[in-house]
Amino acid sequence: MKRLIPVESASASIDEKVRELGDWRGKTLAKVRGIIHDADPEIAEEWKWVKPTSPGTAVFSHGGIICTGETYKNVVKMTFAKGAALKDSSGLFNSSLDGNVRRAIDIHEGDKVDEAALKDLTRAAVALTLKGKSKPKPKPKPRRAGKI
Repeated sequence: MKRLIPVESASASIDEKVRELGDWRGKTLAKVRGIIHDADPEIAEEWKWVKPTSPGTAVFSHGGIICTGETYKNVVKMTFAKGAALKDSSGLFNSSLDGNVRRAIDIHEGDKVDEAALKDLTRAAVALTLKGKSKPKPKPKPRRAGKI
């Protein structure tokens, strides 16, 4: 059974994660979160994949998952769900480069985030996700009568 977390609770969970970290990772997650919302104010926050072994993951969506924000001991990772299909002219993607679908940005302590490039990448990801939603489903081919 899938447990849905209301948007307000998801945002509160991300706020709590930022406070709980209390170091450069929390500040970095808060910064990229702000950049994502500046790029597209319609982005919704979700908190997904809560398990006994994991407190969950910050997810940013608009018509589907745009990216996730995860924190690890030495890195804040922004994983773009359809990153492999995005043009990354600024070279932000530096992780998960050999996957067929996703691409990620690992941000280490002291790294400067290229805000303009991250906004552009976020907008492109939203456009790609929304474009995928508007495709009409192919109609099934009619069956010919008479032959079995």
